[in-house]
Amino acid sequence: MTIPQLLETQRNYFATGQTKSIAFRKDCLVRFRESIKNHEQEIINALTADFKKPAFESVATEISIVMMELNKAIKEIWKWQMPKKVSSSLLNFPSSDKIMYEPYGTTLVISPWNYPFQLAVGPIVGAIAAGNTIVLKPSELTPKTSELLAKIIAEVFDNSHVAVVQGAKEVAQELLAQRWDYIFFTGSVPVGKIVYKAAAEHLTPVTLELGGKSPCIVDQSAKIQLAAKRIVWGKFVNAGQTCIAPDYILVHTSVKDKLLTALDVEITNAYGADPAISPDFARIISEKNFDRLSSMLENTTIFKGGNTDRDALYIAPTVLDNVTVKDKAMQDEIFGPILPVLTYENKEDISRIINAMEKPLSAYVFSEKRSFKKWFNNNFSFGGGAMNDTLVHFVNDKLPFGGVGHSGIGSYHGKKSFYTFSHAKAIVSRGTWIDVPMRYAPYKGKIGVLKKFMNWL
Repeated sequence: MTIPQLLETQRNYFATGQTKSIAFRKDCLVRFRESIKNHEQEIINALTADFKKPAFESVATEISIVMMELNKAIKEIWKWQMPKKVSSSLLNFPSSDKIMYEPYGTTLVISPWNYPFQLAVGPIVGAIAAGNTIVLKPSELTPKTSELLAKIIAEVFDNSHVAVVQGAKEVAQELLAQRWDYIFFTGSVPVGKIVYKAAAEHLTPVTLELGGKSPCIVDQSAKIQLAAKRIVWGKFVNAGQTCIAPDYILVHTSVKDKLLTALDVEITNAYGADPAISPDFARIISEKNFDRLSSMLENTTIFKGGNTDRDALYIAPTVLDNVTVKDKAMQDEIFGPILPVLTYENKEDISRIINAMEKPLSAYVFSEKRSFKKWFNNNFSFGGGAMNDTLVHFVNDKLPFGGVGHSGIGSYHGKKSFYTFSHAKAIVSRGTWIDVPMRYAPYKGKIGVLKKFMNWL
C-alpha cells in the first residue's frame, strides 16, 4: 500500500466515527499495554542490538515511562473526555457554555532514534486516547526497535487505525508531502524546521519536540558530591544521547576544582575504571554521529575520558576543562557523552553565556540558595527543568513536557498528551425564553447604553 493510499484508508476509517467511542479507545489502550508487556524482553533485546543500551536503562527510560503513560490514559480517559463546563458571559445571557474535546483526525508521528521506543509510543498513546488515527514513522537508525514497533502495532491495531511506515529520508519526505490533520515530531532543530515548513503548506498544526544546549549551573553553595553524582547520571545515561541532558556546566570559579574532582569520582563509580567494558554504558548511534562528536575533542583540554573507538562506536564519558564559548563543543547541542565545564564569577556571566544561545529545552541549577534558584527561574526562558537534579521533570506525568522557541512548540505527557491531540471546541447553548434586543439593528441611540454596559462588566 502506498503512503497516499494508507492515508486515504485512515481518513475513511476515521470518518466512520469508530475512534470517537471512548470504550473503543480504552480497549485499544488496554490491548496495547498487554502487547508491550508480552514483548518486554524483545524490546530490551532490540535496544541492545541497536546501540548496546543497558537493560536497566531500557526498562527505566523506555518501557516504564510508556507503561506509566498507558496506565494513566486507561484510568483517566473518561474524565479527560468529559465536556468542561465554563461560566457563561453576561453578553450571552441566558446561556450555558462548555468546551468539548474532539480528535483532529489523521495524525503523523515522527519519532527519533535516541529513545526509539518511548518517544514513539508515548505520543501514540495520547493520539489514541484522543480518538485519532496514527501513522508512525520510526527512525531508520534503530532498525531492530523499529521492526519490533511495527510488529507490536500490527498485532494490536488494524493499519486503518494505527500503522507503521519504515524507511529513510525519502520516506519521511513523502509522508510530509501529504496533508495531515496533526503532526507530532521529535528530533533535531534542523529537521524540525523542515517539518514545520512542510506542515505550513497545509496549515497543519504541529507539536515539535526539539532540543538545544541545556545549561547546568553549579553555584558555590551546592552540595558538590551529590551534584556531581546527579549530573553524571543525567549526562551519561544513554551515552549522553538525551535531548534534555545537561549540555554544559557553568560552575562558580570558587568550586570548579572541587566539582571536577567529584565528577571524576562519580564517573568511575558509575562505569568503572574502563567504561568501554562496562555493561551499563551505551554506544553512539552511528558513524556520522561518532565523527561529529569526536571532532569536538580536538584542541581541547580533556580532564576525564576522551578515549574513542570508531569501530565500536564508543566514546568514553568525557569532561572538558578550560572551555570557552568559542570552542566547538559550545557551538551546537552535543548530544553525546561529552561534558564541557565553563566557569562564572557572577550572575552577569551566567546571563551573558545563556542569553547568547537559543532558548534551551531544559535547564538545571544546583544550589542551596532559594534566592539564586528563584533568580534563575525568573530570568531565563527554557522548556522545563529541575533544581538540584537532572532529567527528573520528564517523568512526572502531571508536568507538561515541551520546549520554547528553537527548543520546541507545544507539550505533552499525561493528560496534556490527550489535549495536545484534541481540538478544544467551544459551544454556547442560548436560552430562548428571552431575547435582549440591544445587539440588533437599527443601532440608533444604543451606543451610550452599550458603553455603560461594557464599563460595568
